[in-house]
Amino acid sequence: MILPASQLQRFFYSHHFFGGLRQATGVLLPALVLSGLYGLHASGFVAAVGAACVAILDQPGGPRRYGINGMFAALCLGSVTTALTGLASSHVLAVWLAVPLLCFGFSMLTVYGKHGGLLGFACLLIMTLTLRSPLTPADVLQHTLTSFLGGAFYLLYSAAAHRLLWHREEQQALSVALFATADYIAARGRFYDIHLDLDDSYRRLIRCQALMTEAHQAARDMVLREQPRGTASRSDRLRLGLLNLFVDMINLLDSMVATHTDYATLRRALPDSDVLLFVRDAMMKLAANVAGLALNVARNRRHRIRNSVKAELRALEFELQQLREGGMPRSDPELYALLVQVLRRLRNMARQVERMADHSVSPTPQETDPVRAGQTLNRFLTRQKWRTDLLTRNLNLQSAHCRYALRVAVAALLAMVVGALLARTPLVNTLDPGMAGHGYWIILTVLVIMKPGFALTRQRNGWRLIGTLVGCGLSLPLFALVHDTDVYLLILVACSILGYSLIQVNYTLSAVFNTLFVLLVFHFLAPDSNAVVGERLADTLIGSLLALTCSYILPSWERNSLGALAQALRAANQAFLDSGLDYARACRAARAAGPGASLEQSEAEVRWKLARKHVHIAFSNFASGFYRMMDEPVSRQRHVPELNRLLIQSHTLASQIAAVIPQLALLDHEPEGIRQALAATRDALADREAAPPNIIETEGDYAALAYPLRQMIKAAQRIGEEMRALDAPPGRSGSPGPAEAAAG
Repeated sequence: MILPASQLQRFFYSHHFFGGLRQATGVLLPALVLSGLYGLHASGFVAAVGAACVAILDQPGGPRRYGINGMFAALCLGSVTTALTGLASSHVLAVWLAVPLLCFGFSMLTVYGKHGGLLGFACLLIMTLTLRSPLTPADVLQHTLTSFLGGAFYLLYSAAAHRLLWHREEQQALSVALFATADYIAARGRFYDIHLDLDDSYRRLIRCQALMTEAHQAARDMVLREQPRGTASRSDRLRLGLLNLFVDMINLLDSMVATHTDYATLRRALPDSDVLLFVRDAMMKLAANVAGLALNVARNRRHRIRNSVKAELRALEFELQQLREGGMPRSDPELYALLVQVLRRLRNMARQVERMADHSVSPTPQETDPVRAGQTLNRFLTRQKWRTDLLTRNLNLQSAHCRYALRVAVAALLAMVVGALLARTPLVNTLDPGMAGHGYWIILTVLVIMKPGFALTRQRNGWRLIGTLVGCGLSLPLFALVHDTDVYLLILVACSILGYSLIQVNYTLSAVFNTLFVLLVFHFLAPDSNAVVGERLADTLIGSLLALTCSYILPSWERNSLGALAQALRAANQAFLDSGLDYARACRAARAAGPGASLEQSEAEVRWKLARKHVHIAFSNFASGFYRMMDEPVSRQRHVPELNRLLIQSHTLASQIAAVIPQLALLDHEPEGIRQALAATRDALADREAAPPNIIETEGDYAALAYPLRQMIKAAQRIGEEMRALDAPPGRSGSPGPAEAAAG
């Protein structure tokens, strides 16, 4: 269990807090300068809005080049949006046409993934805040120019900060990935505690693995984007240190997932043995060591291992000796082989953690050609492509993105209707065509809450409501007890920083601080009135109700996409196995041909590691989609038992493939039984009839392959069965637990 103090350290040294500090500073500076020094309060607000639009694309943890490109796109597209909205704001019909159309168009940018969604939201944010008061055509140019200058200031400020603090940002991204790895190790350690529920431990492990995959990809995009060039410069030494740590972290992950342990069998066979206790303690110590390393990386400090696992390893060796003398290798050879595998894996993990600590103190020189190494590592980076045809292909009701864009447009239109009614203004012959008063805030609430998936919208809705309620509740005693404007300004800055910092960590707390920030801004404008607190709370409640209601318009239920995600996961496992077999054959060929074949072996190894990365990403996507479906109404869930079993069996298969391939690479040839087992696994994954061998060789070096090969065949066959079951009408049976699915 991580203490609250450790969690606070983890947050304040993370790239989330660092990024929030950078964003808040860049957004507030234009407003403070224009308002505080020159008394231009309105211009300061507009410049801050322009900067906030660009800041949305300045996300922590991503590659710098994509961040700069995204901010530049937000600056240009946001300025165009400001001009269009400003021109429409003084015309009744134009406003009622422009807002839904802009909502639809910018919401369609979700087809380009996370960055596209952020860009669309940034433009919708600046559109909504421009609606706050109608502009005359003469004011539009000045308003747009002020907004553009605010955004341009933030772009230049952020680019300079990135250039000066690039090493700090990469350290923090790597630290987040190391913390996620530590959480994953601790989640695996829970399986060896017989007092903890196995099903709950499986669910926790899968969620930790999904978060770890995302954190690893973010660190990969940061650390591998700029490679050491083989020089003796300080920047090269810094890059080499981070690269070594990243590679060590991935190797540590390989040691953990290199086999799938049958935890249910271990618990049944050894309920009173100290073996499981020693394994659990060793895993928890290793998790604490990795977490300590992560914290020191974030703090730019050197790290030495404090908690040694030598005592647990020696105790485990003694316990295995006792079991060996008791005849377990003869009475239950598979269980004994499984325990030996666990011990070997712990040894490998301990050595890897020690190596990571050594690299954090003194990076080792790079032994490979930096140009060739850079070309290899570049293949592991995320590529972002913005193709026009991707947008046009999704302009139909079969597309989840198009349905989401229509929902947002309808919700914004309804928010305008409600805002006009609250302002007691006729819907057609309104005297105030702008969204002054309630309208623009209701629209903003709708846009913030609505997400492409129903479960995400409902989740965000609850977080937003709780955060707004708490923020409004805290503001009342604050305004009643404090009357110093300097204190208000200090609290406003702190709320801005924490609001930006927590948005990816804890959205409820982020909503609390953002609510306080907004209320403080309005308190500066109207210091003698607390009516704005009630107004904002009421507007948020209305917007939340509208967002949740509109989520049922052309909904995109997760069940509709899970079949494709399952197919992608199956194909990724198949490619993982095929590339692994190619790698094993290349290793045998290299040993037979001599040193000249090492290049082909290296290329095969890279392809296998790329396939492994794709398996982790495909598994994360499928697991996230499955758990989102479980958060949707029960009536909208389909094939829950089948998808649950498919999730577990896919995890088992990938783990066993990772265990088998390195062992195969050491063999000079594949015996008939092993060859038939591999062929049966490939046939099952290709949806062909599989013929498992009657006997798998177990003598000598083959002993370590028998158990994982049998598990591979079984998992591949069950994956095929569950995939075929997805095409059948959904059953009425309840969902088995993950432990039951894994052992079934």
